[in-house]
Amino acid sequence: MNKNNEKEEKKKKQEKVDQEIDGSDQQQDGTKTKSHGEILKQQIIEGCETYDRSWSSILLSSFTAGLEIGFSFLMLATLHHFASGYFAEEVVFKLMAFVYPLGFILVIMGQSILFTEQTSLLTLPVLSNKRSLGSLFRIWGLVILGNLVGGLLIALTLVWVGPKLEIFTELDIEKIGLHMVEYEVFTILVSAILAGWLMGLLSWLVTSSKETVGEIIVIYLITALMGFTGLHHSIIGNIEIFSAMLVSPEITILEYIQTLVVILAGNAIGAVFFVALLKYRAFVFNVKMP
Repeated sequence: MNKNNEKEEKKKKQEKVDQEIDGSDQQQDGTKTKSHGEILKQQIIEGCETYDRSWSSILLSSFTAGLEIGFSFLMLATLHHFASGYFAEEVVFKLMAFVYPLGFILVIMGQSILFTEQTSLLTLPVLSNKRSLGSLFRIWGLVILGNLVGGLLIALTLVWVGPKLEIFTELDIEKIGLHMVEYEVFTILVSAILAGWLMGLLSWLVTSSKETVGEIIVIYLITALMGFTGLHHSIIGNIEIFSAMLVSPEITILEYIQTLVVILAGNAIGAVFFVALLKYRAFVFNVKMP
């Protein structure tokens, strides 16, 4: 009997939450800051729209994102090459943070599907009982596959064309890749969780922005923070480590796979728990039952 009462209470609570979310209408004049409910509603709608796309569309869009974020790696390697003669290695890696956001801006503003930016967004429809957990894992799989394959292709291209154009060398590629894998597994995991947290916040803040310029500023600031602190991002990290593996015997394929899996797991944990779950639960806890 108690179990039936609990189920009924949960059902009523969910209905009330759904009503509150559906009633969160955006201000027509566009001058007022979006409320928590308005942002949450828009994120759930956008997430559901992605679920409703065909698998081929999702795969192609995520493949495109994997290619486009490679332009961040292009800029990182180029800056590393030309700045290394003027600054100490530690300073060069900090300067690279200023060009790190380029690929993210291209991907997010171009509406391609990037795993870390979409992780929390795709989780919200599941938390609000509008999509199933199984469908979440299926769409995550498609997005990760597309992102990684696109990243591998652009990595192969840049490793070949960079030295040909003399904009960077294999040594630059090696140093960038080694910088990603030189830590212990647990350190990489925590770093990836923080990066996932920031990417989830990025998605939330972009939704709260009212103008394109504001969106670009948000993307730049969040991703530059990740670049400056050296936090591990799975999709661009895939390009950095794979590229280094191609030119350096110091990174094995086992180390590449292990590091990538740890970063993917950390990014997912950070985005789901610290953004999607907490943002959604904060809204739910504020909904009062009559």
